[in-house]
Amino acid sequence: MSATRPLKGILLICLVALLLACLDSLSKALAAGYGVLLVLWVRYLTQSLLLAAWQWPRRGRPPLRVQCPALQLWRGLSLLGLSLFFLSALSLLPQGEATAVQFLAPLLVVVLAVPLLGERASLGQWLAVGLGFAGVLIIVRPGGGLLTPAMLLPVCSATCYALYQIFTRLIGTRDSAAVSNLCTGVIGLTGLSLLLPGFWAGWPEAGALLAMASLGAFAVVIHTLLTMAFQSCSPVLLAPFGYLQIPFAALLGLLVFDHRPEPGALLGMAVIIASGLLSAALQARRRPR
Repeated sequence: MSATRPLKGILLICLVALLLACLDSLSKALAAGYGVLLVLWVRYLTQSLLLAAWQWPRRGRPPLRVQCPALQLWRGLSLLGLSLFFLSALSLLPQGEATAVQFLAPLLVVVLAVPLLGERASLGQWLAVGLGFAGVLIIVRPGGGLLTPAMLLPVCSATCYALYQIFTRLIGTRDSAAVSNLCTGVIGLTGLSLLLPGFWAGWPEAGALLAMASLGAFAVVIHTLLTMAFQSCSPVLLAPFGYLQIPFAALLGLLVFDHRPEPGALLGMAVIIASGLLSAALQARRRPR
């Protein structure tokens, strides 16, 4: 991996943040008309087919020799939970606020790594975690209009994302990235296929179906750009720029859905961003040791 092109990595991660916000906006619009499960099912189907078609010619066989199936199952279920909870949150909450709460995930990794990985968190990291939760409380403050059960959805999705990262660490290099990504897609697609019949309302029109399929292609492109960014420079350097997704989400929420965040919500977003930057800075200080 080359660490000599930090500008390229930073530009790519900023582009990924913008594309993720656009992906969420399109998902939110489609879910409002066709339901969360159908949108996710078409996305997972498209994504899995594209990944399989990409890997098969390169390897000459399906890349599904799994060394740790139990961990892959939990990893796949964690990402499925993330998708279900977060898209449900987007369908009920403003995009900027939901995205900000979703960014509790890096802080929850610190919390969960203590019992699950046996890692130790420093006082500064615990302060960052507390600051992040304070940001959520500011967003959902009484009288702010967001103190509803729906606000639990992005908290649940952030927890699932943190678990996904924990299981990814536990898998390590025992399975290749191709195997892990395809396992994740197959597990998510299977779970959604089991749930979808209970909510089936018929196929959407061709245009909407194409838009749902584009979400899967969108996700593959984002994953590719993310990989290129990490190949260009250190993930520790790139981590702070990922938080640009929050202002991008708030801006798209205003332009696409005509939602203007309240000053208190903007303050809460800023506090969550600050907590994430503090955590990233502490990780960067610990990394050389």
